[in-house]
Amino acid sequence: MTRALIVETGAATHSGRRRTLNEDAHVASSPVFLVADGMGGHDAGDLASAAVIAEFAGFAGRASIVLDDVRGALTRARDAVDRLADSGGGRAGTTLSGVVLAAVDGTGYWLALNIGDSRTYRLAAGQLEQITVDHSVVQELVEAGELSPLEAAVDRRRNIITRAIGAGSSGEADYWLFPAERGDRMLVCSDGLSSELSDAAIREILFVHTDPQRAAEMLVDAAVTAGGRDNITAVVVDAVAVASRPGHPIETDDDIDADTRPRAAEEAH
Repeated sequence: MTRALIVETGAATHSGRRRTLNEDAHVASSPVFLVADGMGGHDAGDLASAAVIAEFAGFAGRASIVLDDVRGALTRARDAVDRLADSGGGRAGTTLSGVVLAAVDGTGYWLALNIGDSRTYRLAAGQLEQITVDHSVVQELVEAGELSPLEAAVDRRRNIITRAIGAGSSGEADYWLFPAERGDRMLVCSDGLSSELSDAAIREILFVHTDPQRAAEMLVDAAVTAGGRDNITAVVVDAVAVASRPGHPIETDDDIDADTRPRAAEEAH
C-alpha cells in the first residue's frame, strides 16, 4: 500500500473517579485518530460520541483521507446525533478533536480538526504545542483579554462550550493542515485530561515514555490521580516514517527504522 505517513499509536480511557458512565469515545486506527466527549448534563451523551466516532471508523485501513472525506463524515455525524435527539435522546451532543493522516503530492501531512474543548497537541523538538483552539466561553474571554490562561483554568465557566456536534449547536469545525516530520508525537485528549494536568505535566509524560501505548496509559493514570473529575481519554500518535519529497511515497513497512523514537525522547540521550 502506498503511504506518505506511517504511525504507531496507543490509546487509553477511564470513566474517572466521579462518574460511572464513560461518555468518551475514540478511534485510533490509521488514518484516523479522534476523541469525542459526550456532553455531560445532556441526555445520551455516550450515544452521541459513539455515533460520531462510528462515522469516522469506516476510514480505517486507508492510506490517507482528504478534507472532503472529513467534511462528509461530519455531516453524517451531525445527522446521526440529530436522529438521537428526535428518537428521545434529548439534547444529545458531543465534542470532537483529533488528527487524520493526509497526503499532499505524496508528502505526509497531519490534518487536525476540532469542535468543542477536547484538544490536540503536538510534541516536536521537545516542545509541546496545543494545535487546536478550544470553543469555550473562557477561551473567548482569554482572547478578549478579560482572563489570563491561568485564570481560565480555574474559572467556573470553563466547562461551557460554544460549539458542539448536536445539543442545538450548528458551529462548524476548525481545521489545520501542516506537514508531518518523523518524530512528531501527537496527543488527542478529552478535557477530562487537560483539565487535570498542566501542559508541563503532559509534556513530561509524553517526553519520558517513548512507547505510545505506555504514554497514553500514564497520561490517563495521572489525570485520575490528580482528581479524575470527568471521563478521561488519551490517544498518542507517533510519526515513525514520513515521505518528505513529492512523488516519493513510503511503499512498505520495510522503510521504517526499527529504532525510531519520538524526537523529544531521541534528544534526551
